[in-house]
Amino acid sequence: MLGFVDLDEKGLGGIEYELDGQIRGKSEKIIVMADARQRWFDGGEAQREAGANVVLTLDEKIQYVAERELAAAIAKTHAMAGTVMVMNPNTGEILGLANWPKFNPNAANEAPAEARMNRAVSALYEPGSTFKLITLAAAFDQGITRPGEVFDCENGAVYVAGHRIRDHKAFGLLSVADILAQSSDVGAIKIALRLGAPKFYDYIRAFGFGQPTGVDMPGESKGLLRRLDNWSAVSIGSISMGQEVGVTPIQLISAVSAIANGGMLYKPHVISELRRGNKVKPAEGLLAPSEPRRVIRPETAATLRRLMEGVILNGTGPLARLDGWTAAGKTGSAQKIDPATGRYSRTQLIASFTGFAPISNPAVAILVSLDSPVGQHEGGQVAAPVFKRVAEQVLPYLDVPRDVPVGPRLVQAAYRNRDVADSSVLEDFAPTDFSEQPDQPPAKSAANNPREGSGHAPAVTVAVDEGGDIQVPDFSGKTMREVTEICLKLGLEPVLVGSSLATNQVPSPGAKVRRGAKVTVQFGTPVAKIAKAQRRVRH
Repeated sequence: MLGFVDLDEKGLGGIEYELDGQIRGKSEKIIVMADARQRWFDGGEAQREAGANVVLTLDEKIQYVAERELAAAIAKTHAMAGTVMVMNPNTGEILGLANWPKFNPNAANEAPAEARMNRAVSALYEPGSTFKLITLAAAFDQGITRPGEVFDCENGAVYVAGHRIRDHKAFGLLSVADILAQSSDVGAIKIALRLGAPKFYDYIRAFGFGQPTGVDMPGESKGLLRRLDNWSAVSIGSISMGQEVGVTPIQLISAVSAIANGGMLYKPHVISELRRGNKVKPAEGLLAPSEPRRVIRPETAATLRRLMEGVILNGTGPLARLDGWTAAGKTGSAQKIDPATGRYSRTQLIASFTGFAPISNPAVAILVSLDSPVGQHEGGQVAAPVFKRVAEQVLPYLDVPRDVPVGPRLVQAAYRNRDVADSSVLEDFAPTDFSEQPDQPPAKSAANNPREGSGHAPAVTVAVDEGGDIQVPDFSGKTMREVTEICLKLGLEPVLVGSSLATNQVPSPGAKVRRGAKVTVQFGTPVAKIAKAQRRVRH
């Protein structure tokens, strides 16, 4: 996403290319005195004008989480490529963006074009079942169906214009809510047929598909959506379940964010402002995020959020269920075209999951896409767990209150069930604590920016023995934000339970653990404070 430069410091990709004329220093001419042999002996001194500094919407710690969890997913699934994105659905700000494969920007010419591509804005793929969200959004918004209406899914097969389309499972009678939860292709097709191709096409365009989002990063693909005049008789059936249409990750997470925030489509952006000396130039003067536009009614968005929660609670995405927060999402398992046969491959798929949390007041939207995972290859199997791991680290870091009670048994199970993939790390990435650098501008107040704390991150003494094990610090009395920042700095994965201040933790302070291990911290009001409050009430 940041891009790279050539030997002359000219931007050739990413933000370096997008803002090359503003962030690159300008050269100046100077007059010199030379003798007959062109040897300089006198001249003026050039004052080179420095380029501007770019401030991005990325949050360093959220970016680290995205990169770490994507690397762990690639190592576990052996997928050939992948993307993890974290977005604020209420503003369009991109908080984290990780791509795989990666490359060394200092030797970009040695990396293949596939590695240098920003897959989040350039990778085109058929969305598969995640596109059923658009099908249902259009149907609910037009009032042609309701969540409780029952459709006959005809035991897993339906004919559209003489073509037989099979479902991934043989379903009978399903409500519309269950059609989404169980991801029935036949059910989605029947809803789209009732909607009609013209209206369906209008909603697809309204959600931003088939056109660039206008994100302030170069190389964006507009996707693939044929004009309505070019649809075949079977197209409405194929598109309703995510075939015959090509999307990019940035388009899909933007559309899902519109569902999360109540129906408003924001222009995604990653540039916050430019700083040149003491002057600050906001993004509005650069590539200004346009005003959001309404794509569906708030009532439609609320209905979809409830149905998307059912995907996690009762459907194909149980592995995305969060410990402590409500969440909504949709799984996707889209077949890729086999170049040798020109037909859909039975083994090569794009496994994806996209969703947001919490449901009542979504703070983050997250997209996970894995290209051609080996072995388990469905979105609910390999992408949903990545959504869970990212969300459970990002939400406490943003101080998002929990809206689901967590029992002590779940706390113990969370520590016992550590996954091997949790211990994987990004060997070439070490997050920097900007709060320790005096050159940085003062932090914004927490009231204006939920990602900013009220002060600097607490000082942490890292104790590492000769074998490389990390000594767990004492978290007693610390806030959820402080615990999250300390764990991310040490390379540990926090599992936070409760609210208020830290009271108990597993492992105990001083224990030695491996990098990437889970540390479960219980929060609540200390017993001493409760007793003091009770004495105050009695008196």
